[in-house]
Amino acid sequence: MRCYSCAKLSWRIVCDDCQKSLFAPTVRTRQVGTLDVISFYRYTTLEPLLLSKHKPEGYRIYRHLGKMLFHPFMKEYIEHDEGTVYVIGVDEHVKSGYSHVACLTHAMKMRGVKIQHASLMARNRVNYAGKPLQFRLQNPRDFCYTGQKRLNAILVDDIMTTGITLQEAQKVLTQHGVNVLFALTLADVSEV
Repeated sequence: MRCYSCAKLSWRIVCDDCQKSLFAPTVRTRQVGTLDVISFYRYTTLEPLLLSKHKPEGYRIYRHLGKMLFHPFMKEYIEHDEGTVYVIGVDEHVKSGYSHVACLTHAMKMRGVKIQHASLMARNRVNYAGKPLQFRLQNPRDFCYTGQKRLNAILVDDIMTTGITLQEAQKVLTQHGVNVLFALTLADVSEV
């Protein structure tokens, strides 16, 4: 197999050299309303990999990113937390044969962590890519939550642009008694 980034022969979808040099995470936290959102990258750094979600190889790339970033983050987080932490993916809708958000949440599975797969699904599947804020506000996701109630959870999504989707998800979860601790995303579009 070849590295998706540099095309060198590699056992992994992203070779060790690219992981260390091109894709070294720059973790940052951005507050959106009352929600803290932790992102591992700026969108521009990871754009070619993130856009792979619309292609068959995206499954391998998102699984690799989940193992490389979300798993170690969760492992460290769980060491400092007592009790069970739940993980809820934002709209784990299956497209192109897999759910890219589910690849990320699955990587977080370990002792003390329970994944609530496909429990927060959008009824409105409108595409937000490249749309202005006004369009997003006029076309909410209309989430439906079917998971457990009265629990502490971490919200997971792949990309944060305006934060509208995460705020809407947090609102729906709060209505069902879910305390959203914070959100995790691969990338933040904001360059601030």
